[in-house]
Amino acid sequence: MECVRVLELYSGIGGMHYALKESGIPGHVVAAIDINTTANQIYRHNFPDTPLWNKTIEGIALDDFNKLSFDMILMSPPCQPFTRIGLQGDISDPRTKSFLYVLDLLPRLHRLPRFILLENVKGFESSAARELLVKTLTGCGYSFQEFMVSPTSVGIPNSRLRYFLIAKMSTSFSTQARSEHSQSSTSDRVCIQLPDVFPHFAEADSSEQPTVLSPTCPGSCQSEEEVREGQVLYKLETAADAQRKRSQNQDLSIRQIQDFLEPQREGDLEQHLLPPRTLLRYALLLDIVQPTCRRSVCFTKGYGRYVEGTGSVLQGCTETQMESVFAGLDQVSEEEKVQQLLKLKLRYFTPREVANLMGFPQSFMFPEGVSTLQQYRTLGNSLNVVVVSRLLQLLVS
Repeated sequence: MECVRVLELYSGIGGMHYALKESGIPGHVVAAIDINTTANQIYRHNFPDTPLWNKTIEGIALDDFNKLSFDMILMSPPCQPFTRIGLQGDISDPRTKSFLYVLDLLPRLHRLPRFILLENVKGFESSAARELLVKTLTGCGYSFQEFMVSPTSVGIPNSRLRYFLIAKMSTSFSTQARSEHSQSSTSDRVCIQLPDVFPHFAEADSSEQPTVLSPTCPGSCQSEEEVREGQVLYKLETAADAQRKRSQNQDLSIRQIQDFLEPQREGDLEQHLLPPRTLLRYALLLDIVQPTCRRSVCFTKGYGRYVEGTGSVLQGCTETQMESVFAGLDQVSEEEKVQQLLKLKLRYFTPREVANLMGFPQSFMFPEGVSTLQQYRTLGNSLNVVVVSRLLQLLVS
């Protein structure tokens, strides 16, 4: 295959660029575009030879894009307008302005790119922005497929369910996918076998399996299992929650957390331990994993700064039984509670470990001057490199 000229929009810290390299596709990023100062600093440190444009996309003229003569667009537009915990402003949110500009620009390019890959959060699949995207692609003559995929599908013990769209010019995708779509008039989503791209999906938890969305009726991709109100265990979780976690930890197709940890000296761990005030306030809300676990929850940009819902924490002292620590915890004084919780040596995953779980290679580095919280924030805004690399292989196949 001849070298593909790639335009990387919303380039962030370079997740798409690393995915391109991981995919084995002969490609050359002709320009990366982003306006986040910290992300650009990290990108430039890792890809010093790639032209990096610190500009708003909507501020770049059509002629400037035409001069790049690219064959592929990789993009991950701002997700805030589509997140379930946000205002869901969709196309009325000012942060979609650049994406709408891209859609307006695409049909007017002097040469349409052969390939397009887009990533976004769960929620994009039911947005008006997605409808405009599909309308634009169809009008330009693209065939496309949409997916909901989590890293567990490639054997990585981290849940990060994301929407993906891959499109190619004047070429159809899998006949299997098309035939199953045509037979799915009563279903919101269609699952197809993708063993070459996502070898572990068949064994994965149902809510984490790669899902191909019907072009005419995008699915919500919610887990079909209803979480019933049940017995509250030693943490604020139901029996159904605990069973789901046990099931995930027994899935041998997914690697263990310890495969992604970096060697730590005792002194290195101290800075990542959860402080007593955090333990007191959030102990019952923490998602705690051990090195032998095969699961962790999504790491967000608030990891390290906020606790609830931002990512899992690691139990450093595995000799201590978690049940013995949490049993009767609400019946002791705050001082005793802290002493009990400290036995677990709960700590945040380091930025390097988060990067490992997100598929970034060991060659990925943070430059000096980027704080730990900035590292967490930029990683939380990025994507899983391995998942995107597999989709790129599918796209060009």
